[in-house]
Amino acid sequence: MQINIMSTEPYTDQNPGTSGLRKKVKIFQKPGYLENFVQAIFDSLEDISGKTLVLGGDGRYFNREAIQVIIKIAIANGFGELIIGQGGLLSTPAASHIIRKNNALGGLILSASHNPGGPDEDFGIKYNVSNGGPAPEKYTDEFYARSKTITRYKTVQIENIDLDCIGSQAVSGVSIRIIDPVSDYADLMASIFDFEVLKNSISSGYTTLLFDAMHAITGPYAKRILVDMLGATPESVINAEPLEDFGGHHPDPNLAHAHELAQVMFSVTAPTFGAASDGDGDRNMITGSHIFVTPSDSLAIMAANAQLIPAYAQGLSGVARSMPTSQAVDRVAARLNIPCYETPTGWKFFGNLLDAGKITLCGEESFGTGSDHIREKDGLWAVLFWLNLIAVKHQSVADIVHEHWRTFGRNMYCRHDYEAVESSIANALITDLRNLLPTLAGQAFGNYIVNYADEFSYEDPVDGSFSKNQGIRIGFENGSRIVYRLSGTGTVGATLRIYLEKFEPDAALHGQDAQVALAELAELAERFCEIKKRTGRTAADVVT
Repeated sequence: MQINIMSTEPYTDQNPGTSGLRKKVKIFQKPGYLENFVQAIFDSLEDISGKTLVLGGDGRYFNREAIQVIIKIAIANGFGELIIGQGGLLSTPAASHIIRKNNALGGLILSASHNPGGPDEDFGIKYNVSNGGPAPEKYTDEFYARSKTITRYKTVQIENIDLDCIGSQAVSGVSIRIIDPVSDYADLMASIFDFEVLKNSISSGYTTLLFDAMHAITGPYAKRILVDMLGATPESVINAEPLEDFGGHHPDPNLAHAHELAQVMFSVTAPTFGAASDGDGDRNMITGSHIFVTPSDSLAIMAANAQLIPAYAQGLSGVARSMPTSQAVDRVAARLNIPCYETPTGWKFFGNLLDAGKITLCGEESFGTGSDHIREKDGLWAVLFWLNLIAVKHQSVADIVHEHWRTFGRNMYCRHDYEAVESSIANALITDLRNLLPTLAGQAFGNYIVNYADEFSYEDPVDGSFSKNQGIRIGFENGSRIVYRLSGTGTVGATLRIYLEKFEPDAALHGQDAQVALAELAELAERFCEIKKRTGRTAADVVT
């Protein structure tokens, strides 16, 4: 095998964000840009010789070309086996499972998650470690440091690999295995949930469903599991074909972007259950007939009812949520007398807790929930969890939600996203908020008295690692909160996310609209940060 050493110049902008490196496609197409970052990852890993690497992505534009580049670099760097999803496709949850099942050193997942795809849109790449989870900060810091000093990358000159033919072949002494991207994952789901109960509920007509794959990666997974295995009608899965540009849509499962699903679910012909997933299949949106379930409520309801699911019948060791996620699951944990951990945003922070057996379920307000079955959030898993609950409890989505609120109270919650804010404005806003914090404690603003005001930091209870500057928190004596955080998932400017939360114990008020209930908090949030005044905008780009 002839290994070619290619000279290169470092790029200065290859710092992985919350979940990998995300940039516009045209940036990844710059000479050496993708090659540099992949080589920087491989240079930072120890003893890769002969090891197994999993490779796949969500099928967005540039996915297939990038995989061919990575195959050549991986061979040149000494990997012994490459496991690749057919067509270059693997959902993020499936990739996590395949890494774990095959004891791989890790995997490269090509995705920009819920960001748009196409020649002028976004692309991304992240490395997942041997437990199947996103690389922790100690890894990504090394990747970035190496990317700033890299002067060469290794590659081999071979013909492009046929990604569409399932089977194994040896190339330059390396085993390349093209696998069905769905089968292993589908088998895992069948081991977690009661598929017989689900099939009966669907065949009897009690459960009718609509799943929007948003022309993203979960289409083949949903068709195999929901239609072929569980017996839902083919029409139950819409927008099922993965497309390089997601059909020109934004593959983000919320009421704003999954509008086709939302229109049906709030119509007179609504099925009993509706759901959507995102670009790479790790997020979920749950709806019922004329009801939307917030991700924070969804996590809390899952925790409260987990014992009804076969894989969790023995109970939960603990739960965890990202800091901006509502405190609804905290109330469930207190009732169950199990630990509840508050982590920074980013699924990688749940990995140590899961590996150590400290938690069983975890979730984020950004439409991500998961468990110890893999080390990623998992959109279709969450859908099956809810379908299993509906079948066992024999209740509608609305009935399950309202029963939960009566038992635990309702955490009114919403998120306001201001997207593509000029970075200098966003950074100045956070700096000014940081300077304001020491002055707020004890101050009264109408009905809200500030109990604490701080910038969230986190010490990992497993390995002692420390993460700071993880979001601004302003908490009030009545349990309400305002949280500000700059998101690390965008590719243009900065996204400011403002989270509003108010606890309502009175069942008579549970039916009120969250935006109305949170109006006073929203005014306070603007008063503290002046995002509208600073940007000239009149409203958030997305409210969820």
